[in-house]
This record gives sequence, C-alpha cells and structure tokens, in this order.
Amino acid sequence: MKKHSLFKFFIVSCIFIIIPCKGYGLDITLGGTAWYSWWDFDRSMRTIDIDPAFLYGPVLSVKLNENFNFTFAYLYGKFDYRNKESGNGKISRSDSDLALNYRLNDYLKIFAGIKYMAFAEPGFDHGCYGPGLGLSSTVPLPIVENLFFVGNLSGFYLWGDEEKFQGTVKSDCREYGVNSTLSLAYYIATASTVITFGGRLQYFKTDYGDSVDESGNPTSNIKHMFYGITLTATYTFSF
Repeated sequence: MKKHSLFKFFIVSCIFIIIPCKGYGLDITLGGTAWYSWWDFDRSMRTIDIDPAFLYGPVLSVKLNENFNFTFAYLYGKFDYRNKESGNGKISRSDSDLALNYRLNDYLKIFAGIKYMAFAEPGFDHGCYGPGLGLSSTVPLPIVENLFFVGNLSGFYLWGDEEKFQGTVKSDCREYGVNSTLSLAYYIATASTVITFGGRLQYFKTDYGDSVDESGNPTSNIKHMFYGITLTATYTFSF
C-alpha cells in the first residue's frame, strides 16, 4: 500500500469514527506537532551522513466517552544527506499513528492501533504498516498548577516493501521497534489549549529477510534510531 493511499485511509477512518458519535456530544482536540529529529543508523559499509530535520504535522483526539478516546497523528519531513559514493540528496519521511485508547485509571491509559512509516526519494520508495500497542501516563505536578508530566511507551511490528530504480528492484521487509516520549504539558484553561514540550526516541530494525540487492547479494538489515525535541499545541472544543 503506497503512502498516499494509506494516509487517505487514516483520514477516512477519522471521519467515519467521528460522524456516528456526533449526536452523543464529543470533546475534540485539534492541533499541530513538530519534532526536531536526529537520525542515526547502523549498517555495514555505511557511507551516508544525515543532518537533523524538522518533522511536523497534525494531531487529533476524539473523546468518545469517559473511558475511550481515539487519536491520530501524522508527521512528515525531509532529511538532507551526503553520500560519499553518489552525492547529496534529500529523503522524505512519514510517520503516522491511528489508535484507540482505553483509560485504566486517572493516570494510565492503554492504546492499540495501526502505525505507518515511509521513506522516499527519487527512484526509491519504502513503506511499512502494522499494529502497535502501548501505555501512556499523565500525572499532575504539584510544582505549578495545570502542569503535567506526560510519558508513553509503545512497540510496533510492521510489514511492507521497498522499491528501487523505478521499481526494477523490489524487496519485502519487516520493521519492529519501540517509541518513547517524555514531556511536560501546560494547560492554559482560559484558552482551552495545551502546550507540550519534551523529547522523543524511536528505535527500530528494518529486516529484509531473504531479499537481495541489485547485485544479487543479501540485503543488509538496518538499525535506526530517531531522537530529538518535540513541541505540540492543541485546542479542545465540544460539539
């Protein structure tokens, strides 16, 4: 499934979940998020240096009732790189999550959903999607009123493929790893707005299995680590 088709699927899913619930009264949270991220990876014969980049995009949360809420987030950005063999370029990255959250108590939620990740540049297209599962926590801090500690930890297992040279070389792959965020959130009551600032770490492995490269050699697996600073602003309203 190509990245544009899956993104449309996420948007349509949001619409079909929100519309049937409209008559019951909903709390809707809309906003934007940015992630200034570094990208390190481990691969044999590495010849690429990558600059940090901003990823940014929309976030959405729909509170269905006291125990369940639905969340959606999409991030997109482009990394500049320098390849000692083939020159410089840009590689785009998409990272999207669609999840249903269940409230365990005042401080903890468990969530499950679908994750999608993609990388692309001219002549290269890589995309994987699959399930994710995690735990999130929100704890009020006594230091300042309306200040909260927010943390989450999740794991994912994805399937997909990679195409090179306009589709002449295609490899199946799997990606599995973890996401973790630690943040401080401040609620501005007069504006029904939350500002969240913190850090995010994402670590995963791209496993090509028995796939071979353009030379007929086994494709090298890659271990990725994305890490950096996040900033999110959201506004909540009811209808």
